[in-house]
Amino acid sequence: MSEACSGLPALEPFLLKQCPPAAYYIPNFITEEEEAHLLQQVYGAPKPKWTQLSGRRLQNWGGLPHPKGMVLENLPPWLQSYANKVSSLGAFGGEVANHVLVNEYRPGEGIMPHEDGPLYFPTVTTINLGSHTLLDFYHPISRGQHMEDDQGPALQTEEQRHTLSLLLEPRSLLVLREDMYVRYLHGIRFVTEDLLTEKVANLGTCGSKVGDTLLRGTRVSLTIRHVPKVLKTSIMLGRRK
Repeated sequence: MSEACSGLPALEPFLLKQCPPAAYYIPNFITEEEEAHLLQQVYGAPKPKWTQLSGRRLQNWGGLPHPKGMVLENLPPWLQSYANKVSSLGAFGGEVANHVLVNEYRPGEGIMPHEDGPLYFPTVTTINLGSHTLLDFYHPISRGQHMEDDQGPALQTEEQRHTLSLLLEPRSLLVLREDMYVRYLHGIRFVTEDLLTEKVANLGTCGSKVGDTLLRGTRVSLTIRHVPKVLKTSIMLGRRK
């Protein structure tokens, strides 16, 4: 048994063995009623909570992560209950999640391949609402970045670096740790439909199959994480000059 499995007994049945260490996928982590309630809360949030970015818009809850530390803000009860639920699985090494990003992706929107970085406990968990998406994983450019051709060395294309995808269904939970967190980039393509190929590593746990084409709707994701480095506002105010 891998260290990932032995350390997370509650998640062990959901380990995706087709992936590098370690990805866990739980279909129907929440009910349709919970999904409807969460979407109601997301869209009932004050307009200033939304930040528009290229390819998506988001809400930030819990504080603003920073290398020097995050000034902690209490999560609203509707998010705290799910932060507790995910944390109870042992995803954050016994700690309780203290930060949530709410992302909205409309059909055709996505995010370029990226890494979440060292500001968080090396685990990311995502509850998916409203629509499916395909989350794609890539080798970073720094690993085997050159390929020889007639013109000499050339950077590998994004498609050549693509290693696998995961189908994230509505109401599911995804947990990424270890290599899947720190050694691979992840992104969402800017498309309105997804063709499922043999590179989708978790089709065996889903109701879809290779060759299916899935039309995207509007998807809302709750990215629930633990930020280890937090600042106490009282200390900051006490040292204010």
